[in-house]
Amino acid sequence: MDEWVRQAEAWVGQAERWIRQQPPEQIYVAVAVVAVTVLLLVVVSCLKSSKPNTIVLSGLSGGGKTILFYQLRDGSSHQGTVTSMEQNNDTFVLHSELERRSKIKPVHVVDVPGHARLKPKLDEVLPQAAGIVYVVDAQDFLSTMQAAAEYLYDILTKATVVKKKIPVLIFCNKTDKVTAHSKEFIKKQLEKEINKLRESRNAISSADITDEIKLGNPGEAFSFGQCQNKVTVAEGAGLTGNVSAVEQFIREYVKA
Repeated sequence: MDEWVRQAEAWVGQAERWIRQQPPEQIYVAVAVVAVTVLLLVVVSCLKSSKPNTIVLSGLSGGGKTILFYQLRDGSSHQGTVTSMEQNNDTFVLHSELERRSKIKPVHVVDVPGHARLKPKLDEVLPQAAGIVYVVDAQDFLSTMQAAAEYLYDILTKATVVKKKIPVLIFCNKTDKVTAHSKEFIKKQLEKEINKLRESRNAISSADITDEIKLGNPGEAFSFGQCQNKVTVAEGAGLTGNVSAVEQFIREYVKA
């Protein structure tokens, strides 16, 4: 230990002598470089820490958003839930990651009720969103298809979503049911319905007053690949705990 102390003292002495031999201007430049470097490191650190970690669960009522919320947090469906009019909002480590020994970044998950009267609440949380999970009822899809497409269209054309390029996962829930539709069928039908909406909305906006951001490429049938933000489709079942597609989506945009 004494030898290390003596070596350190020798290095300090050499550094002091070198500094005394340098012109003052050179020392000022060196100090300025160090100061700028420290400042840049602080700025980068702040930018990293300010990255959003909020995942928004959205979709029509009855699609299974609340069950999905509980599966992500608790690994349980809580014996199923009734349609909620209240917003579930919590920050937690995903239940599937609790046994990992390394430090895991918590995720802030907001389950926005799908009732039409409460849709404005979505606008309150979107500016902080790292990603959006749009939950679709794959079992009861045909009867809710038009409403589901309209709600999704409204999300995809929101200025916040487009400008920030917030990724969207369309999660086809309840695919464990025999009568559930496949994710391929749901994707195709949603694109068709959104194409109809786009044409009618564009006609209104060109003749009237909306600042809604237009979707897709003019003159082409709409597909999710035309969106400025990334839109993917996956399937699973919240009630049985098959939510790995959602967990993977979360960790793609909220790094552990």
